[in-house]
Amino acid sequence: MTTLQSGVPSGPIDQKWTKHRFDMKLVNPANRRKYTVIVVGTGLAGASAAASLGEMGYNVLSFCFQDSSRRAHSIAAQGGINAAKNYANDGDSVYRLFYDTVKGGDFRAREANVHRLSEVSVNIIDQCVAQGVPFAREYGGLLDNRSFGGAQVARTFYAKGQTGQQLLLGAYSAMMKEVAKGTVRLFTRREMMDVVVVDGRARGIVVRHLVTGEIESFAADAVVLATGGYGNVFYLSTNAKGCNVTATWRAHRKGAFFANPCFTQIHPTCIPVHGEYQSKLTLMSESLRNDGRVWVPKQSGDTRSPSNIPESERDYYLETRYKSFGNLVPRDIASRNAKMVCDEGRGVNGELAVYLDFADSIKRLGQSTIEARYGNLFEMYERITGEDPYSVPMKIYPAIHYTMGGLWVDYNLQSTIPGLHVIGEANFSDHGANRLGASALMQGLADGYFILPYTLGHYLATAPLDPVSSRHPEFEKCETLVRDRISQLLAIKGSRSVDSFHRELGLLVWDECGMSRSEAGLRRALDKIPEIRDEFWASVMVSGSGAELNQTLEKAGRVADFLEFAELMVTDALERNESCGGHFREESQTEEGEALRNDTDYCHVAAWAFSGDLSKPVLHKEALTFEEVPLSQRSYK
Repeated sequence: MTTLQSGVPSGPIDQKWTKHRFDMKLVNPANRRKYTVIVVGTGLAGASAAASLGEMGYNVLSFCFQDSSRRAHSIAAQGGINAAKNYANDGDSVYRLFYDTVKGGDFRAREANVHRLSEVSVNIIDQCVAQGVPFAREYGGLLDNRSFGGAQVARTFYAKGQTGQQLLLGAYSAMMKEVAKGTVRLFTRREMMDVVVVDGRARGIVVRHLVTGEIESFAADAVVLATGGYGNVFYLSTNAKGCNVTATWRAHRKGAFFANPCFTQIHPTCIPVHGEYQSKLTLMSESLRNDGRVWVPKQSGDTRSPSNIPESERDYYLETRYKSFGNLVPRDIASRNAKMVCDEGRGVNGELAVYLDFADSIKRLGQSTIEARYGNLFEMYERITGEDPYSVPMKIYPAIHYTMGGLWVDYNLQSTIPGLHVIGEANFSDHGANRLGASALMQGLADGYFILPYTLGHYLATAPLDPVSSRHPEFEKCETLVRDRISQLLAIKGSRSVDSFHRELGLLVWDECGMSRSEAGLRRALDKIPEIRDEFWASVMVSGSGAELNQTLEKAGRVADFLEFAELMVTDALERNESCGGHFREESQTEEGEALRNDTDYCHVAAWAFSGDLSKPVLHKEALTFEEVPLSQRSYK
């Protein structure tokens, strides 16, 4: 086992990024056109990176598997984006955002990265306003803010309940401007199947054209992955059905370390599961907890309608237990408490659900105010459930949402494969063991607009890059492996659907590696996952051919990667014998049922290398030090 070097620059934390930007090598504007950069993914991170690099003069090749880059899953983000502007004049600052984020991640993030993110946050809002993003405004015309979990200030900028969509339209517009100029070439309906490594450096990718089935290779001087998270390993999640782990997993198999794969986020405000054959879950924004109160009946087995349960017989359990933060505790804490009261039999009508009630806010502020803040979310809820949340409380329950784990990157956002940079949710770097709400959009745009353009330029200015074309033997070798894998899937001719395997895997990892984990459960999962994987390769049914639009083939390849990745995720959860953030080991908790860290043995990033044997990944560690925010037991009471 080796110790990973993060490359964090020296000096005071509030000067590290400024000093580092000066120390990095630059590429002359006239020379940038000589370099080609591949960006995989067109969500907030990928689109902003492609737009920025294209505007700087690099030749950018941008890839997405959707028919339009506007369909990236970033559009699903609802509640807002954090920035330390202190427009509310309530005590916010760059340092407070930094502090809240380190604490919210339960001291399992790299301090220097978090501070840089907090610094850059103030620039993101200006950038987006200049692009025309329609942030909510107060009566006087100033940008409005609201609160999110884990903070006692209002720092979240928002566009009603569709912030992600509006931010993506801004980044998309910036990227398409560069497409029109010719600095960015956009390739839609292409799925990355593998990364190509030449002489130890990432020099291109192999993709499958999802309409024609053609296998194509593209060479470049550097590759950027902005492909999102792996939450769909659980099958049921708030993620779009197309979200997958394939790009990062293929890179992992080529030498990129996978960091903290067990760090997955459970979002507390999701519409509960309605049936066995439901294919995905729908998120209700965390912003709703600003005006909605979470409660359950005090007595188990109470099946009365909420209007018939008097205040004295209601348990507003978050407000009672966490008096300082109340309903705005971080997501991991709100989720575990919802599970706890439902496990006690106090869920709505005995189900896995709790109430999110807006009656008090409507009475105090008026329905028109609530409608102005959350109208599209209320409409979405009513369309899905058939219930009007203005007159009856919403029913919510935790669900898989975001993944804090991802490919390991250093301070320059570079993976352990030189030339392979990883941004947004695809990397591990900024959120630790729990992401605070409204920080995903912040990280994606920070990486793409304000960090990668510097660090990638430094790589291109310093790396020995001989000319490489897509006819290089390594590309041909990679193409052959991709075609062989597709042929293997098509040749099985089994009788079980791809979805049946995905659902079986998802239920297993949710039960044993979801909101609560134990050594016994994790070992059960490690025994079962290889069995499901073997059955998949013996019995899966993939109809059609590889030379056409074949969505069953697409899903089969992604599920095959989930079946490999899941074993690493559970292995990481078993190795980390502590509770921190969203990783809750039943053996490690306080008397009050809160997460109990073990800083002596686990104050590190767990970065796993692929050994060639799925059951024997190799663990490497990056030690975490906390000089600015001293290690302490997290408390929101």
